[in-house]
Amino acid sequence: MIRGGVIRVGVLGAAGRMGSLVCETIADAEGVELVAAVDPTASLGATTASGVEISPDPGVLSLAGSDVAVDFTHPDVAFENVIACLDAGIHTVVGTSGFTHERLEELSVRVGSGPPNVAVVPNFAIGAVLMMWMAEKAAPWFDRAEVIELHHDGKADAPSGTAISTAERLAAARDSGGWPERGDSTELLPGARGAAAGPIRVHAVRLPGIVASQEVLFGTTGQTLTIRHDTFDRSAFMPGVLAAVKAVPDLSGLTVGLEAILGL
Repeated sequence: MIRGGVIRVGVLGAAGRMGSLVCETIADAEGVELVAAVDPTASLGATTASGVEISPDPGVLSLAGSDVAVDFTHPDVAFENVIACLDAGIHTVVGTSGFTHERLEELSVRVGSGPPNVAVVPNFAIGAVLMMWMAEKAAPWFDRAEVIELHHDGKADAPSGTAISTAERLAAARDSGGWPERGDSTELLPGARGAAAGPIRVHAVRLPGIVASQEVLFGTTGQTLTIRHDTFDRSAFMPGVLAAVKAVPDLSGLTVGLEAILGL
C-alpha cells in the first residue's frame, strides 16, 4: 500500500553511473521519496547526493520500507534481485539489460497477475521508445531493414536489449507477408554482416565517448529511410524512470517496455 500518496523508492546499484543518477532524480522529484540505496561496491559510510546512506548489503532487508525498487545492477544478479523483491512484496522497475526471453517467461510465471508488479524496461529514453514505435510502423513498406546500435565501451552486453527488441518488432510487423529473401554478401571477416536476429541484421558498436544511440535503416527500390535516436546524457533516461516508478504499483503482473506506460 502506498501511504500518503508518496511512493517510497529503494535503488539497487545506487553507486553506479545510472543508479546514482536515479537516486538524485528520485530525491528531487515530487510524489516519490528515496528511502533506501543499496550497492555492494559502495564503501562503508558512502551516501547518495541527497544524503541517504548506501548499504553495501545486497540483501532485500536493505530495502525495508520501500514500495518500489529500481534495479540498475548487472545481468548476473538482477534476476535474483527481482525475485527477492517479489518475495518481500516490493514492486520492481528493472533497468538492467540482458534479460532473455526465457528469463522473462520465468519471471512472468513468478509474478502472475501481481501485486507486487514488475516493469522490465530495456530503454528508458522516451525518444528511443518512439523510435521503435515509428520503425514498427514503417516496416511493412520496405523490403529490408537493419539495426545499428552504438553504446559506451563499458556496456555489459551486445547487442543491446533495445536493438533485439527492435529487430523482433520489425520482424513481427511483417509477419503476415514475411520479408523478401535476401542475397547476403560473402563475409570476408566473420561477423562483418552483424548478427542475424531472424530476418533482421543487428550491428553493435562499442566506443568510449558514446552514451547510447540506435538507428534503423530501411531500404526498398529507389529509396531508403533512416530512423535514429541519440542519447547525449544519462539524464535523458530519468523521465522514463520516473514514469515507470509511478506507474508500476498500478500495473498488473509483468510489463515489458515503456510502451504500455506511455499509452503507445
